[in-house]
Amino acid sequence: MSFLEVHALTKTFPDGTRAVRGIDLAAEEGEFIVLLGPSGCGKTTTLRMIAGLEAATSGRIVLGGRDVTSLRPSRRDVGFVFQFYALYPHMTVRDNIAFPLEAAGMSRRERAEVVDAVARGMGIGKLLGRYPRQLSGGDQQRVSLARAVVRKPGLYLMDERLGTLDSARRLELREFIRRRQQEMGVTTIYVTHDQEEAMSLADRIVVMCDGSICQQGPPMVIYGEPASLFVAEFVGSPGMNFIAGSIASDGARRCFAPDGSPARVPVEADSPAGPAMLGIRPEHVGIAADGPIAGRVVMDEYQGTSRCVHVDAGFPRNVVARLPAGHQCAIGSAVRLSLDSSRLRFFDSRMGQRL
Repeated sequence: MSFLEVHALTKTFPDGTRAVRGIDLAAEEGEFIVLLGPSGCGKTTTLRMIAGLEAATSGRIVLGGRDVTSLRPSRRDVGFVFQFYALYPHMTVRDNIAFPLEAAGMSRRERAEVVDAVARGMGIGKLLGRYPRQLSGGDQQRVSLARAVVRKPGLYLMDERLGTLDSARRLELREFIRRRQQEMGVTTIYVTHDQEEAMSLADRIVVMCDGSICQQGPPMVIYGEPASLFVAEFVGSPGMNFIAGSIASDGARRCFAPDGSPARVPVEADSPAGPAMLGIRPEHVGIAADGPIAGRVVMDEYQGTSRCVHVDAGFPRNVVARLPAGHQCAIGSAVRLSLDSSRLRFFDSRMGQRL
């Protein structure tokens, strides 16, 4: 039995909105799982049901072998941090962070040691004597997070924790969250719509859309082997390039023929014949004189370590190539695109599933 098991969990609100549609999810002890998806996909509602802050319409939640579906949040042994900080306004930062430890009966001296250590790790040591009203939104967020991780519950639940912070602080706190979680070995469910956070934190990513789970697996699998057009486009920045067409034999070789184009893209011999949507990541698109696809550069985005070159090849959507930073392309210049045949992924154009 897994440490956390969610069975056929559903949530339908009084207005008829089906926020979560019978999902099944399991987490092993010490695993870090990230629920990833766009706003409104059901990930926060799922987290709130696991926490006990939202009653499930149907289904079961089993934590550590106990059915906690009907238990109050205080009886579930979870540490949760949600988008709204919910700090006690009459308590200092130190007392807010120490509150879970005091409730657990820890001595004053031990509380002080633990709070100081966590505050140092999160860079809020200078804030311990202040009150929540004296803090910025970002600092309140860090204090809320510190209060959640100061003790070792059975399960950490975190929702959109780093969204209001600047990039340097987000990176610092991502490192702290992951290090703290690994040190304590606490199973963690983390919700975000930020792919970079998901990729850097997760042992396993669970991609959600429209209240359902679309795909789950290690970050490399989610990114490299997307199970559907939705996952392929949502995961990655920018997402996959898509070209509609069909796969057929062209003499002795098998090729992909884009709709309305004379281009022929060699594909692997076992690629399924018939109509298909070709998908390929921007980093697997190159510019080469003998490339099969001709086009014209319409945008060149410099991104520091790389650049994204957008090419109009006559398809409904431009093709994006991620190139080395020094490979500048003049706007309007004619180019030919090469595609790494080992990185081509094909999808059912109508149903959206991977072929």
